[in-house]
Amino acid sequence: MTAAETQILLNELQSKIDKLPTKGTLKALEFRLDAILQANLDTFWLLICAILVFLMQAGFMCLESGLSRNKNSINVALKNVTDFGIAVVVFWAFGFALMYGTSVSGLFGNKFFFFTTKVAGYQTYFVFQAMFVATAATIISGAVAERLKFFSYIIITFLASGFFYPIVGHWSWAFNFENPEEKFGWLGQLGYLDFAGASVVHSVGGWIALSVLLIVGNRTGRFREDDTKKSFQGSNTPIAALGALILWFGWFGFNGGANGAMDLKIPLILINTFLSASFGLIFSSIMGILILKKPEPLFMITGPLAGLVSITASCAYVDPADAILIGSIGGIVSGSTIVLLEKVKIDDVVSAIPVHLACGIWGTIAVALFGNFEMMGVEKTRLEQLYIQLIGIGSIGSFCFFGSYIIFKTINSFFPLRVSKIQEELGLNISEHNASTDTHELLEVLTKQAKSEDYSSRAPQDPFTDSGIIGTQYNVLMNKLEQSEKQKNKWKNRVSQEIKLAMNVQKRLMPKRDIENYPIFGLNIPAREISGDFYDFYLHDDEVYFTLSDVSGKGVNAGMVMAKAITLFKIFAKQKFKPNEILLEMNNDLKETNPVGTFITSIVGRYNMKSDLVEIANAGHQPALLKIRKEFKEFPSSSMPLAVTKHKDESVYQLESFKLNGGRIYCFTDGFSECMDDKKQEIGIEGVKELLLKHENVSLKKELEDATEEIRLKSLKKGTIERGIKENNDILDDDLTIIGIGK
Repeated sequence: MTAAETQILLNELQSKIDKLPTKGTLKALEFRLDAILQANLDTFWLLICAILVFLMQAGFMCLESGLSRNKNSINVALKNVTDFGIAVVVFWAFGFALMYGTSVSGLFGNKFFFFTTKVAGYQTYFVFQAMFVATAATIISGAVAERLKFFSYIIITFLASGFFYPIVGHWSWAFNFENPEEKFGWLGQLGYLDFAGASVVHSVGGWIALSVLLIVGNRTGRFREDDTKKSFQGSNTPIAALGALILWFGWFGFNGGANGAMDLKIPLILINTFLSASFGLIFSSIMGILILKKPEPLFMITGPLAGLVSITASCAYVDPADAILIGSIGGIVSGSTIVLLEKVKIDDVVSAIPVHLACGIWGTIAVALFGNFEMMGVEKTRLEQLYIQLIGIGSIGSFCFFGSYIIFKTINSFFPLRVSKIQEELGLNISEHNASTDTHELLEVLTKQAKSEDYSSRAPQDPFTDSGIIGTQYNVLMNKLEQSEKQKNKWKNRVSQEIKLAMNVQKRLMPKRDIENYPIFGLNIPAREISGDFYDFYLHDDEVYFTLSDVSGKGVNAGMVMAKAITLFKIFAKQKFKPNEILLEMNNDLKETNPVGTFITSIVGRYNMKSDLVEIANAGHQPALLKIRKEFKEFPSSSMPLAVTKHKDESVYQLESFKLNGGRIYCFTDGFSECMDDKKQEIGIEGVKELLLKHENVSLKKELEDATEEIRLKSLKKGTIERGIKENNDILDDDLTIIGIGK
């Protein structure tokens, strides 16, 4: 009906009213007309609000997809589409009946199954509540994203929307449609108040999400055994922020529609809604800055949602000043809960539990703390109302958490809710929906190429997609790399000859003096032609200076640094410097001359054969081992490696002094400790100890030769033993260097 037609109708009604004989009849007609107009306005308002709440589903989809990794974003989006349809169907079939049907002992309803009533008021209310149930179900999706089977989530949605939400809704909201003042549910009769569903909607979803998270566990790699966390970057933070804005917008329908009528309460409800959201944003952002020293996106995105959930229960009962306080505290509650979940290692992808559960609880409590009792029609004290609110929180939480945990734990025993590790690593887009992306296709090609080392393979090209453009540029790079590889091969023989010359020079730097009268012995087996490991001895009459070092890297660069380090050691050993003094002088000189990024781990020691005293200093190297009989003592590093930074005095290198007492001391490089055992695990320092004990009771030379040979055989690269290769070079994983002092 147009405005002109409406005006004509009103004019006709006024003409008829003017002709009526009595004022009583006139008032009756006016009242009836006002009632019809109000009913139409109420219906229109509730349907508009229902549409706004429906729009929130799109907000949830954007939020969850944006905060999930790209390989799972399609799966998350499809869950949000599917759970809405399933929730509405289930709610139509029996959810609405359980929630608003004639009450059975205040626990559940038993009327309106397969909802078909023709009463417009009932139909309107069904539409609005159907939007609510979809919201409760989709809260769970974001929390458990990236690890749940698609059909597992359908089961969860079915039970959340068809059982848990309707039952809780009946407890809190059920009323007699013929007499709205008559409450059906036991919580409603008790006086429990939750205007728009802080607990009835949001906490229900939060409690169920928490139980499912505890059952299925965290995403693989999210938390490590060393108590550190790994941040997973969402696929699209701007889309997540858009989702938060859509939810913010839709929340006006969420809270405004809960009023059930188009009246003068609406402006206050809307004012409280956007004020609480705004201050939730501000205080959550402050929490992020205080904790992470920067405006953290997750805290900023979830902040307004925290404020919205917090005000949901009381938006019609408080003043704007109270709404500001409620929203501010909600932002703090949400931010604190995010930190708490990190500490207890619960992996909530979108922070659904901090926002919907924690803030839902806070918002329900806030009704008793800040609510205007006159507006609420309550004749209790605040303490009495708080007690009732806590009963509601406890009963809803117990029913939803423990009930869902028992049900889903049982289902999980027969039908695992979680995808396999391989499926999770692949991504649910592909493993659950076979929905490959151009990015995945590109990565698949690159992975195969990396494994095959085939430079002739090329990535797919497409000028109309980002991945296709990357593939094009990658192929250009591979063309140049292939040409470069051919050019490199031309120089291979020449470089090989030069390396052989450098190798001969390095061999000449190793100890060649007659040391038979000294209880010392050393071995060096390089993994390449040129070793980064070295050892040396410097002999005085009654003393022997010794060193063992490992230069970072391999090849010519390491060999040149090694030559410089050996030279410096000999210079300062000749002057009878203490071991820690030698390390200081070597460090400061190498810091000035070494290539950037090159460092040396080093042990320097001195053994006096008359006094049997050993002095040793360790700069970032593997621990030296003192073996007396079958007992070992470790002398670990006391400082960082050489050539990292300059030092003012030798005190930075701790000097250890001890008697040898018939024992032997050993120094070795990581080629020993990082050797793999039969279980493909590093033997470590304890494995080296076992190796030395295994070959004891022989001369020092024999002991080190046998131990080194065993390690060498374990360290041969795959296939070398089968081919009968016995050469040392290019078949070991790492250089093998060891020295020993003792009889």
